[in-house]
Amino acid sequence: MAVERALGDCRRRAEGIGRVQTAICIKWGTGYGAEYANILYSMLSRNTSRPLRLVCFTDDASELRPEIEAMPLPPIDLPPSHQWKTWRKISLWQRELPGLEGDVLFFDLDVVVTGSIDPFFDFEPEASYCVIENWTQMGKGIGNTSVFRLRIGAHSEVYDTLMADPAGTVGKFRNSQTFASRTISSMAYWPADWCVSFKHTLMPRWPMNFIKTTPLPEETRVVCFTGLPNPDDARDGIWPTKQRWKAIYKHVRPTPWIAEHWR
Repeated sequence: MAVERALGDCRRRAEGIGRVQTAICIKWGTGYGAEYANILYSMLSRNTSRPLRLVCFTDDASELRPEIEAMPLPPIDLPPSHQWKTWRKISLWQRELPGLEGDVLFFDLDVVVTGSIDPFFDFEPEASYCVIENWTQMGKGIGNTSVFRLRIGAHSEVYDTLMADPAGTVGKFRNSQTFASRTISSMAYWPADWCVSFKHTLMPRWPMNFIKTTPLPEETRVVCFTGLPNPDDARDGIWPTKQRWKAIYKHVRPTPWIAEHWR
């Protein structure tokens, strides 16, 4: 069985050589500027051996590097309270997205790519949705959508269900990734060591976070930054907080490997 699996992996890699790999991201508002999308493109291009295409859905394409294909934000009808929250990601689950077909690989803007992304395209080729198993809800069937592969149009039921009752849906589910996980018909999880959380997987627990620098495992391909700190903050050893008392435990030491990869 191991030999057959290894041969299958080699065959998929061989088939993938020369194939354009499409990655996508979504950027709105002022939370993350063009710098984040530009750095994402740079990281992805350094970590693939194949032709790369990055599509950025955005309401502001200014200052994006020319290699990035900017497209308007896909339409989605959300309550005013949720129009500019992560629920907007669900717009990517429509039956059709202009200029896209087949499998696309989504990345949040605030990730750090540290290894090859090619295996994300080769992994379980029959699967139409691959996602991270959420680090804080292991075993509960929740996918974290910081990095996911989606076959365009394969699971439009996610978008259609939200559009059938936007207010009721956002009121029922804690967040968009929980809603997607509970609605989608099937999903596969990435190998656990491919995508890790800086805060929940890597960072030493209190009080060791004051003493030890956060390590980077060799097997890691993408480090995800959910909430704070952002990559540039963690790189510089800064944990932004408006409440000073939280500095008692919210602390991160300067992390040199972020500067090496997040550029």
